[in-house]
Amino acid sequence: MKAISTLLLFVAILLSSCVKEQPRTIDDFNFNWKFTLGDKTNAEQVSFDDSAWEDIRLPHDWSNITGYQKENTAASTGFVEGGIGWYRKNFTVPASDMGKSIWVEFDGVFCNSTVYLNGEKLGYRANGYSSFSYKLNEHLNYGANNIIAVKVDHSAYADTRWYTGSGIYRNVRLVKTSKVHIPQWGVRITTPKVNSSEATVQIETKVEGTNDDIEVEISIVDADKHAISYSKNTDGKKIAKQSITMVNPQLWGVENPNLYTALISIKQNGAVVDQVEQRFGIREFRFDSNNGFYLNGKNLKLKGVNLHHDMGAVGSADSKGIWEYRISQLKSIGVNAVRMAHNPHSPLLMDVCDEQGMLVMNEFFDEWHNPKGKSINYLGDEAASHDISKGYSDVFFEWAENDLKDLIRRDFNHPSVIMWSIGNEIEWTFPEYAETFGTVNKDIDGYYTTPSYDTVLIGNTFQKITGGIDSLTIVATQLAAWVKEEDTSRPTICGSVIPSVSMTNGYGKAVDILGLNYRAADYDAFHKTFPEKCILGSENWVAYSEWKNSINRDFVPGIFVWTGFAYRGEAGPWPRKGLNISLFDFAGFKNPRGHFFECLWKTDPKVYMVTTPASQSEFSYTKEEGWKFDMHMTPPPVWNKLRLWEWYKVNEHWNYSKGENIIVQTYTNCQEAELFLNGISLGKQALANYSETDNIIKWQVPYHKGELKVVGYNGGKAVDEYMLGSTGKVARIEIESDKATLKADNYDVAHVTVKLYDEKGIEIKDLETEIVFDVTGNAELLAVDNGWEMNVAPHNTNKVTTHNGKARAIIRSTGKKGLASVSVSTGDIKGQEIKIGMK
Repeated sequence: MKAISTLLLFVAILLSSCVKEQPRTIDDFNFNWKFTLGDKTNAEQVSFDDSAWEDIRLPHDWSNITGYQKENTAASTGFVEGGIGWYRKNFTVPASDMGKSIWVEFDGVFCNSTVYLNGEKLGYRANGYSSFSYKLNEHLNYGANNIIAVKVDHSAYADTRWYTGSGIYRNVRLVKTSKVHIPQWGVRITTPKVNSSEATVQIETKVEGTNDDIEVEISIVDADKHAISYSKNTDGKKIAKQSITMVNPQLWGVENPNLYTALISIKQNGAVVDQVEQRFGIREFRFDSNNGFYLNGKNLKLKGVNLHHDMGAVGSADSKGIWEYRISQLKSIGVNAVRMAHNPHSPLLMDVCDEQGMLVMNEFFDEWHNPKGKSINYLGDEAASHDISKGYSDVFFEWAENDLKDLIRRDFNHPSVIMWSIGNEIEWTFPEYAETFGTVNKDIDGYYTTPSYDTVLIGNTFQKITGGIDSLTIVATQLAAWVKEEDTSRPTICGSVIPSVSMTNGYGKAVDILGLNYRAADYDAFHKTFPEKCILGSENWVAYSEWKNSINRDFVPGIFVWTGFAYRGEAGPWPRKGLNISLFDFAGFKNPRGHFFECLWKTDPKVYMVTTPASQSEFSYTKEEGWKFDMHMTPPPVWNKLRLWEWYKVNEHWNYSKGENIIVQTYTNCQEAELFLNGISLGKQALANYSETDNIIKWQVPYHKGELKVVGYNGGKAVDEYMLGSTGKVARIEIESDKATLKADNYDVAHVTVKLYDEKGIEIKDLETEIVFDVTGNAELLAVDNGWEMNVAPHNTNKVTTHNGKARAIIRSTGKKGLASVSVSTGDIKGQEIKIGMK
C-alpha cells in the first residue's frame, strides 16, 4: 500500500509540473554567438557594433579552427596560436521573468575569461578548465535586448605542457528558477551503507533565497522511470538532510553501471518553487594497502589510462558524442578506469563515465605555484619565456582553494569518481627533492631503478639541503585539507615521481594514496618500508612489464598507462603536433599497442600481427642465441628516453622486397599461435615461452608475396585468426559509420571510417592518398583526420590524406529529422554512399 501511494505521489508531482509553468528552465545558450579574434576596445558595451564579426555556435575552439602553424606557436601546446578572442550574444528575457533567479553557467572557457552583461562586469576566471556561473538579475533588461560579452585572453600560448584549445570550448546554459531555489551544485548524494540487499542513500540539499520554512520532497526513480522511494523533509532548514533506505538496489559498477535519478522538489507555502533532477549511482569501494582495490565487495584490478581533454580533429570543442565513442573504444579493449590528466575535464565526459561504467581519478592541477618548463621547438627544450608561458602557477595561491572546491562540488555526485588527485609530478618543481634523491642514490642509474628507502639518511640529507623548510609538503597538506572539507567519502591521491623522498618528508603522507609515476622499481621497497600506505601506478608506460609488475603484486591495485588516446602537445620538432604513445591514435584508430593491451586486458580469444624489416627492428634472432632485444633510443634533438613511452617500430602491412628478412610479431591471449605463409605452416609457438619477457610471439620470415596468416589456439582448438596480404593498386573504397541513426539535436555525431581495397579485395594498409568527403542532407561534416602525429593539415575541411590506408570523418546532426548521405572518392574512384538517419 505504501509503494502504491509513493508511486501515485510521484505521478502527481510529474503531472502538476506538466500542467503548470515549470519551476525551473534550463535553456541551451550555445547558439547565435558572434566572435572575433583579437582584442577590441569597448567590446563589452551594448552599443558596440559587432556586425562584422563571425557568426558561430558553441562549443568553439579558435585554436583548432585557425590550425597548425610553425611560427609564433609552441611545441608544448601543439603548434597552434593563442591570442585574445571576444564573444557576444544577444538575448531577451521576458518581463514575466522579473523576480526569478537567473544565472548563466559556463562549463569551461580557456582561459582568463571576463564576462560582461550589458556592459557591466560579472566576473573573471583564470583557470581555463573550471566550470563557473554568474547571477544576471542585477543587470538584466527585462522585456528588452541584452548583450552578454566574454573576453578570453589566451595570449600566453605556451602556458601548459599540452594542447588546451582557446575560447568558450564547453557548453553554456541559461538557468531560470524562483527566488527560492537550489543553487548550482546544491545537491550532494552519498551511499554510506551498501550491500546487495539494502542501501542507505543520503541526500543533502542546499536552499537559497528565503528565511521562511520550506519543504524538500525527494522521489527516486530508476533508469526505466519507475518510482523506487520517496522522502519528505519539513524542518525548514537551508540545508536539508534526508536518508532513504533502498531495498535490493541495483549497484553501479564497471560491468553494470546502474543509475538512479533523484527528483528534488522545493516547496514554499505548499507550492513547488524549484525542481532539480540529480543522477547518482549506488556503489561501495575501498582501497587496501595489502590487497588493492575493491568495488562492491569484489577485488578489482584497475586497468587504467591517462586521458587528456582534447578530442583529436575537433580540438577541445566539447562533444558528448565524441566522448561516448572514445570511452566505448577504451571499454572495448578492457579499460575500466581513467585518470583525468592533469586538470578538470568536461562535465559531459564525467556523465559518459557514469553511463558506461568507467572509474575515474579526478585531478586538479599539473603544477602549483612553481611552474614547469614549456617547450617551443621540441619536447624538452623548455625554451618558452615567461611572457608566453605564464599560466595558472602565477595565480595559484589566489585561486587554488576556490577552483579545487568547485570541482568537488561539480563532480560530487558522479559514482564514477573514486579519487581526488591534488597534483601531478609536483616534485619536479622543487629542486631540493631531486637533489636529495641524487645525493642519496649517487651510485644508481637514474630514476628508473630501485632507490634507497633509508628514511634516516633521506631525512638527514633533505634537512641539510633545505634547512628544514618544505613548502611542497605545506601546500600539499593544505590542498588535502580543502578536499576533506568538501568530501570525506573519497580518498586523496597525487602522482609522485620521487616517492622515497616524498614519503620521508611528508608530501606523500599528506594524501591517502600515493600514486607512483613510472616507479614500478619502487613497489617492493616502498611497500616494505611503508606497509600501511596505499599505492597504485598512477602513470605507466604502455608496456607489458608495467602490467606484469601490477598483477604480480596484490598490494598494487592497478595501473594507468600513458595514454588512452594520442594527444596534441608535448610535440616537435615540427610537424610532429603531439604524441601517439597511446592505445588509440588521434583519429580514434586502435594502435598496435591497443591490440596488444586488449590481449592483456580481455579474455575473448584474439590474435593480431605486425611486421618489421629485420634491418629496422629492435628484435633480432639467431639459432645460437635465440631472440635478443636492443632498444633504439629516440634520436636528437628530442630527449632520448622518450623511447620508453614509444612502441616498437612496427607496420601493419605485408608489402616488402622479395627475400627481405621480416620480424613478425604476434599479440595474443591464446595459449598458442601458428603462422602460415601462403598456406604453409612456419611453426606453432606457445605464448608461455614469451610471458617472462615481452609476451610477444615472434618469427623471422623471408618475405614472399601473398598471404600471411596467424591462427590462435586454446586447448589445441583454433579460436581466432588474423591475416595480412600483399596488395596492389586501389580498386575500391569502403566507408562505414559507427551509428546508423543520430539524434536530430544539433549535437549527436557519427564516426565515418574510410578503408581502401585492391582488386583482390585485400585491405591496403600502407597507402597515402587524398580522400574527399561529400555530406548532404540533414547533417554536417564537422572534421576529418587520419590519426597521424605528423598530420598538420586543416581538420575543418572535406579533404584528408589517408595514413596506413585509413581516414576518418566526424559527422554532426542538425536539428532536422530525415536522412544524411555520406560518400567518398579518391581520384576517379568513388566509394559507395551510406545513409545516416536523423531522428
